Amino acid sequence: MPAETRQPPDFILELQEIKTHFPVQEGLIFKRQVGTVKAVDGVTLSVGRGEVLGLVGESGCGKSTLARTILQLLPATEGAVLLEGRNLCQANRDELRRMRGQAQMIFQDPYASLNPRMTVFDALAEPLLVHGKSTRSKVAREVGALMEAVGLSPRYMRKYPHEFSGGQRQRIAIARALALDPGLIIADEPVSALDVSIQAQILNLLQRLCRERNLSMIFIAHDLSVVKHISDRIAVMYLGRIVEIGPSVAVMENPLHPYTRALVSAIPLPDPIRERDRRRIVLSGDPPSPLNPPAGCAFHPRCPWAVEACSQGIPPLDDRGNNHRAACIRLDAIDPARSPG
Repeated sequence: MPAETRQPPDFILELQEIKTHFPVQEGLIFKRQVGTVKAVDGVTLSVGRGEVLGLVGESGCGKSTLARTILQLLPATEGAVLLEGRNLCQANRDELRRMRGQAQMIFQDPYASLNPRMTVFDALAEPLLVHGKSTRSKVAREVGALMEAVGLSPRYMRKYPHEFSGGQRQRIAIARALALDPGLIIADEPVSALDVSIQAQILNLLQRLCRERNLSMIFIAHDLSVVKHISDRIAVMYLGRIVEIGPSVAVMENPLHPYTRALVSAIPLPDPIRERDRRRIVLSGDPPSPLNPPAGCAFHPRCPWAVEACSQGIPPLDDRGNNHRAACIRLDAIDPARSPG
């Protein structure tokens, strides 16, 4: 079936009720399904042209699974992924191959994502030649331009990944993602494996590239302070669902959802007096298993403000003004000026 075509005026990417479920089976010969892991369970969001959307949440909440579903590295169980108006979930192999040039991914570990047997030149030239973006006579010059764009000297293009530091390897991975001139970059925790000083350099590089090339980006991380630095909007994910989304300043300074409030309260403050006097929101227990998620709001077993109604139904993402939305039926009962207890 050919990919569905639309003409979105403002969004480069739209997700419509995306679900990515994995069956759990038992038996060596006669296998039977005994459950379903709901890694992503109904995500709807959009990314504007030139926008950086931060995606945050605890480990295991489904952030990386959602990223791979967007690029169809994992098939969606339900829903639609509209990239430039074309539904990737309905695209055949040839269409996916062409459309993936419009969206590229930067992985967390640059050493694992780069082939150790390929030089930097080979790693950057391969997508250019395979997708017909360059020729043998011109590719060396274009590889050199890619390396300069990420702050590396072209004279290093004949070296192998193990000859570079972690930060340099991540710059090479960024250059490879830029090779096909995509409109969308998905960065899956691209700085979490780097030293703090190198993290700042990579974040500044990504910001500059997005600004100069009008790139859209989904920046995935678990550190809200990092996400605040680079994002225009922030989406908070918990157990496969978006529980809050809004402008980065609004989410950081006025978090609405109890889970977001707990995440923000865990960010260290540079002022030692304020850090000493503030009250952190410490959540009890561990995140529930996506194999057996709680009924209703998935956060209610750990929520300090939960009532019986929270287990009765999944709350919608209500707009609280200024495009700031949160999925919680207790928002009006929560005093933003104080912590629970």
